[in-house]
Amino acid sequence: MDALIAEFPRFFAGFLGTLRICLFAGVGALILGTFMATFRVSPVPPLRWLGLAWVTIFRNSPLAVVLFLFAFGLPQVGVIFPSFQNNAFFWPGVASLVCYTAAFVCEAVRSGINSVAPGQAEAARAVGLTFTQTLSAVVLPQAIRTVVPPLGSVMIAMIKNSAIVGAFGVTGELFSVDSGNTALGYSALSSLTGVAIAYLVITIPAGLLLGVIERKIEVKR
Repeated sequence: MDALIAEFPRFFAGFLGTLRICLFAGVGALILGTFMATFRVSPVPPLRWLGLAWVTIFRNSPLAVVLFLFAFGLPQVGVIFPSFQNNAFFWPGVASLVCYTAAFVCEAVRSGINSVAPGQAEAARAVGLTFTQTLSAVVLPQAIRTVVPPLGSVMIAMIKNSAIVGAFGVTGELFSVDSGNTALGYSALSSLTGVAIAYLVITIPAGLLLGVIERKIEVKR
């Protein structure tokens, strides 16, 4: 634990950096994944194909490959991400996590949409609501209650996947702190133990919060 004690400010900065990455990526994945889920159930064939293609491509691709694509592939075709605090890999890393995680969010939300009784949507259409109105006002509010557990699992997996972003080269993140401490002469075991503890500090409260939300939803049912 010598590295954790001696380099606590670096670990704390990495902890905050990981939270920042997870915040951006989590919000983006939830929004994009929900849109893709609506595409999956849309009556418009091109939108259904787009949603299916998105899920098929990203869910079956390694995150490391997606990271390399966003960081080095897209700039080759003119897509340049701005730097964040002099870090050129921050936004490519966040975008990779968003697109990758959105595929899993999409399937979780779609399963919730499919769990809503078809009669609910039929009744909404019978009173003149459009597909978009039916989905946003009738189906999604009911579907959200059933998708909280799988969405929570997806978000926790995303937090752990952020370590790959740090290993990839995003500075100021927990995994990059381990690399810096190793370079300073601390043992890898000591540094990685500190990184593991920091991730547990994030994931365990997230799991407890998820349990609280599940219990509240069960009461409402």
